[in-house]
Order: sequence, then C-alpha cells, then structure tokens
Amino acid sequence: QVDLVESGGGSVQAGGSLRLSCEASGDTWRTVCMGWFRQAPGKEREKVAQLYRLSISPYYADSVKGRFTISRDNAKGMVYLQMNSLKPEDTAIYYCAAGSTCDEYWGQGTQVTVSS
Repeated sequence: QVDLVESGGGSVQAGGSLRLSCEASGDTWRTVCMGWFRQAPGKEREKVAQLYRLSISPYYADSVKGRFTISRDNAKGMVYLQMNSLKPEDTAIYYCAAGSTCDEYWGQGTQVTVSS
C-alpha cells in the first residue's frame, strides 16, 4: 500500500506560478512511476505529467509543455510539479498518482485556481 499526500495548491493570478508537492509513504518501492493528473469541473481527469523512477524523459500533456516541470526526489519519496505561466484553464483539482503505471495509488487532491 502507498499513501500519497499532496500540498502546495492555492489561488494565483494568470501568469503566476505554483509548486505542488506529493509525499509517498508506505511501500514506496511500488512508486516506479509518479505523476500528476488534474480534473476540472465537468471534465474528465487528464494526465498532466509523469516520470518513471530512473527515467530522464518525463511525459507532459501538450497543454502544459514548456510551462510545467515534473521532478522527483526518490530518496525522500517525493514528486513535484512546478507550474509556471499559469492560465485560467489550468484551474482544476490536481491529484498525485503512483504505481507501476502511475494509476494505482492516488492522493486526495489539491485545488489550483487561476484567475484572469
């Protein structure tokens, strides 16, 4: 079992930045993949970014490429999402996810609100 706890959400104006953090605990050896998903009101959950433990090639959704950066600190069981140049359409609940394919374990979510 893996527990994931997110932090760092909040409200920001368009063009601003936020950094999300997620700490894994429990069977952290299972966190081969760690990533971030988001879900906006009335929309399906979408994958934003993911990074495998020993990979140097992260995945990013087209909508966030060049603005968001995912990173991991494997020793601490942490994954981060640096979000720059935020847009109102980035408003959503952001979920940390982990597992062998980044969709087995989920955090409770953290709200990100970007105002224009």
